[in-house]
Amino acid sequence: MEVIYSLIAASAAMLGALIVLAFHKWSEKNSFFIINFSAGVMLTLAFTHLIPEGMGLNPKTMVYVLLGFLIMFFLQFIVLFHPCHDDECSKHMGVTSIVGLSLHSMIDGLMIAVGFEVDNSIGILTAIAILLHKLPDGITISGILLHRGASKKRIFNFSLLTACFTPIGAILGRILFKNMSLPVLGSLLGLTAGSFIFLSASDLIPETHKCKNRFVPFMLFAGAIVILATEYIMSN
Repeated sequence: MEVIYSLIAASAAMLGALIVLAFHKWSEKNSFFIINFSAGVMLTLAFTHLIPEGMGLNPKTMVYVLLGFLIMFFLQFIVLFHPCHDDECSKHMGVTSIVGLSLHSMIDGLMIAVGFEVDNSIGILTAIAILLHKLPDGITISGILLHRGASKKRIFNFSLLTACFTPIGAILGRILFKNMSLPVLGSLLGLTAGSFIFLSASDLIPETHKCKNRFVPFMLFAGAIVILATEYIMSN
């Protein structure tokens, strides 16, 4: 299951790239809606599902939430794999950027694997959150590359290469996390929640301040409502 959902999540990044290549003006104008919706999804999933489930498996889960946040901070600002949303960003043009974004995609796959190892519903919700996160990533990164003069073929190949590492991460996670003890799985859920909180607070929500459309911030609440509604439906 985790491999299938990781492929779907990876396809979201490719879809984002294809949207830019086919409808560049439209994607540039509307990407803020997707970004804020994604932030609402990831924050809500972290606080209402991943952390409570993790606490039930490991009382020290909150320590791992903090650790996950700090690890993502280190990776983003030291390894420089973050999906910046700035035309002046130049970190997505070389070998380092390919390695960094591939690592990012692999971590996404590992997160999906952790979710499915704990419970199918958590795995599905985690995959949905990552899918919605990768769609605006694909749009913004491809938009930056196109703006900086990269060819459409290069953008497509770049997106395809980095997206392939999401299912690779899921396969690796399926091997590594199989039959792990409940406390370890709880700590992994904490790490996942911490990374979701960081990505939302650092990458996604700040983009709201760059948009003049006052309706955009409400997409954060829409994302939260969708996850809460999905959790309710899946629990009944």
